[in-house]
Amino acid sequence: MNLILPIPQNVIDYLLDDGTLVVSGSENNSSQTQINHSDSDEEDVQWTDDETTTAVTAPEFPEFNIKVQEAINVLGGCVFPKLNWSAPRDANWIALNSSLQCQSLSDIFLLFKSSDFITHDLTQPFLHCSDDSPDPTINYELVLRKWSELIPGAEFRCFVKENKVIAISQRDYTQHYQHIAKQEASISSSILGFFRDHIQYRFPDEDFVLDVYRDSSGRVWLIDFNPFGEVTDSLLFTWEELTSGKHLTASQTQEDTTLQDGPAFRYTTSEVTVQPSPCLSYRIPRDFLDLTTGEDAYKLIDFLKLKKGQQEEESSDEEEDES
Repeated sequence: MNLILPIPQNVIDYLLDDGTLVVSGSENNSSQTQINHSDSDEEDVQWTDDETTTAVTAPEFPEFNIKVQEAINVLGGCVFPKLNWSAPRDANWIALNSSLQCQSLSDIFLLFKSSDFITHDLTQPFLHCSDDSPDPTINYELVLRKWSELIPGAEFRCFVKENKVIAISQRDYTQHYQHIAKQEASISSSILGFFRDHIQYRFPDEDFVLDVYRDSSGRVWLIDFNPFGEVTDSLLFTWEELTSGKHLTASQTQEDTTLQDGPAFRYTTSEVTVQPSPCLSYRIPRDFLDLTTGEDAYKLIDFLKLKKGQQEEESSDEEEDES
């Protein structure tokens, strides 16, 4: 069950604010005081006559907060939040329970303001679109979904081209789940039956990506829709394979270049090295990531200049000591 709430412009402005992260939306989090405390008697603390404390006040959105809390209560008290397109999956590390489970607007704000996925949707959602028409006016909405505990090994991503499922991938490809290999045929059959009965020819586009969940009884549930393109993670496939249809086989090691009768089904086997979560890179500052990957050449140049300057200073100090 989902509930959708229009997001006021002042809330959008707050989410895009680059200032100090002060979470709004909770009576207990209306303000935050920045002050240094020390319980150590051994440390000498110099107090000045002009000592002040800086209070950073979080903006409040009482009407929106009431609507969101009412929706959360209707959905059972715990929800999974997302914007029109994306969920803040890259920010779950910042939550106390390392989960996207939210019980208040303050929980949602903490995730949204910490998420690059959400920022992308708010600032450049059509970055990878090829349509030449101007960007349309976007009415941003908060989508709240009733929280459910899902087994990651039962989630699958289906790639649909011309209203036909051409590929299925294990969604949590960083782990090996033994039951997938044993139930491959029944999983594929269940997903295709669900697609045929509930999705095929009913979605406005003929090319799209479908996320589904298959429970222990074999019943398939719809999780979400995604664009058919590079903005969506291709998981165990590549977008070159998916768009061309070449080398689209069940196993990445097969040499058969013809498209099989059913969809190509890929999952992580025990022989494949388990991979780290793709969202781990969002847990470190972006500047550090750019340096390690070399994506920002200017940052790398600045870093090398700084390193060179430090080495020259050390060399100069050593020469002075010797003299």
